[in-house]
Amino acid sequence: MATDRDNIKTIPAEFIYQISALIISIVVVHIIYLSIIRPNADAILEERAQAMESGSVVDTDRSLFVVLRDYEQESCFILFFWAFAMMGLKARDISRQRSFQDKELITLGQGMSILPEDARLYCRGVESLSVEEQKFVIPKALLAALNRFASTGNIQDVSEAIQGVCNTESERLDSELSMIRYIAWAIPSIGFIGTVRGIGDALGQAYKAVEGDIAGVTASLGVAFNSTFIALVISILLMFLMHQLQLYQERLILETNDYCDQNLLRHLRMKKAE
Repeated sequence: MATDRDNIKTIPAEFIYQISALIISIVVVHIIYLSIIRPNADAILEERAQAMESGSVVDTDRSLFVVLRDYEQESCFILFFWAFAMMGLKARDISRQRSFQDKELITLGQGMSILPEDARLYCRGVESLSVEEQKFVIPKALLAALNRFASTGNIQDVSEAIQGVCNTESERLDSELSMIRYIAWAIPSIGFIGTVRGIGDALGQAYKAVEGDIAGVTASLGVAFNSTFIALVISILLMFLMHQLQLYQERLILETNDYCDQNLLRHLRMKKAE
């Protein structure tokens, strides 16, 4: 009789990695903001305020610390580094899968061919891999192809089996980017939230501007424009990295097709009819 422990599903390692990456990103970015960015930004703003009160010349150069100081920008950086960590994990996995292109998973002598009755014998090289490695696209495609050839003896069916595995893996890899796509959408949205907040604060201090005090209005407008600026810059960088990862994934699928063609399909021979 199965116990309750047997019915409990283990938490996927990838989910644990994502949560850990998010926590680390929050902690590291927040520490940098508390120790470096906000203290320097506050000092610069205080210096400018004192210069305005004394009638001195105010430094109008934009400071990077002031541009980055608000909570919206901090949130954007947290999401960016979280997405970067997830993309790094996926890039590492794809790199491991591409390394199988240099391995001879099916050993054939010079001029040897594979007949349908011998196909399952050649599965042993793939089945000797670890459970994790057998989930890679090249071993999966080879196993599906050899089993199909053993069952049908038709090379066209083998080609379709390989293409089916590649299509399935391509869709799976693409679906795993859904969280990164969401983050790429969320970052500009957070920037626009900062824009709305800054404009709202500026409108709330409009009466002070009428009285001649425009410091509060300009500070709030600075929040509005700075948050959008940083969010859009981060979003552009994230989208570039995501498209590079997609290209990396597509190359894996194309190279798998080539690998199966060179190392398996061209060695298959259909059994001659008696």
